[in-house]
Amino acid sequence: MNQVEVIRARALDGVSHGFLGRSGGVSTGVVAGLNVGTGSADDPQAIAENRRRAAEAVLPGSRLVTVYQVHSPDAVAVIEPFDDRLRPRADALVTDRPGLALGILTADCAPVLLADREAGVVGAAHAGWKGAIGGVTDSTIALMETLGAKRERITAAVGPCIARASYEVDDGFFRRFAEADPANERFFADGRPGHHQFDLEAYVAHRLAAAESAPSRRSGSTRIRTRTVSTASAAPRTAASPITAGRSRSSGCSPREKGARIAPDALRTQAACLAREARLRSCGSK
Repeated sequence: MNQVEVIRARALDGVSHGFLGRSGGVSTGVVAGLNVGTGSADDPQAIAENRRRAAEAVLPGSRLVTVYQVHSPDAVAVIEPFDDRLRPRADALVTDRPGLALGILTADCAPVLLADREAGVVGAAHAGWKGAIGGVTDSTIALMETLGAKRERITAAVGPCIARASYEVDDGFFRRFAEADPANERFFADGRPGHHQFDLEAYVAHRLAAAESAPSRRSGSTRIRTRTVSTASAAPRTAASPITAGRSRSSGCSPREKGARIAPDALRTQAACLAREARLRSCGSK
């Protein structure tokens, strides 16, 4: 049996976390491998076993918690595990509770894991282009603050996502970002006539860097919701863990981690490419 592959970010040393691929799972067919998407047509027993293996690979004994991803800027606070059938519609989770593994699923979108080690608060965000421009990372950081985190202490790592060379967009997409902020033009390269190549990874890193200098906000437009079903395990505070599972097949380009403290200087000093070449398609399993 193949082992579950766990890619870890140096920036999150000391925090149980991981970016997972397809290896080590029991699913077959078009979802072969470590399929943890509860909304897929896969065998529910295979999905349950894959989710158990994913959690064990990152934090043995933990309970994996995920959301119903909808490409939104919304984040939810998790105080106790909830049933998979009751997953809230959101694209990021935060917690300060031990024994919980926060999971998000991506295909080509950017997975972002965050942690304030001192406060014992972690977060996981699914940042596709819509969520990224809508502020999903901002919402995640703001909600982490309500649990005691401080944004100047938060460390973030962006996982494997689509590379600019593979992300072709049209003029309308380009204008949406340019109108939001003219400085966003730097995240686009010229493509064929009427098209551009978008650097999602760089844009998400930019939003994380900008968040460090933004005024602290306790709630704002962030949706703070919780679901309670059973009691979280009584493990050490630092046992809360963010993980992400990727659904797309490997493109043959080995993903490389890049961790960054939420500050421009740190982003520059740790600027290693992590994006893998991948076929452009819709992301975010439900």
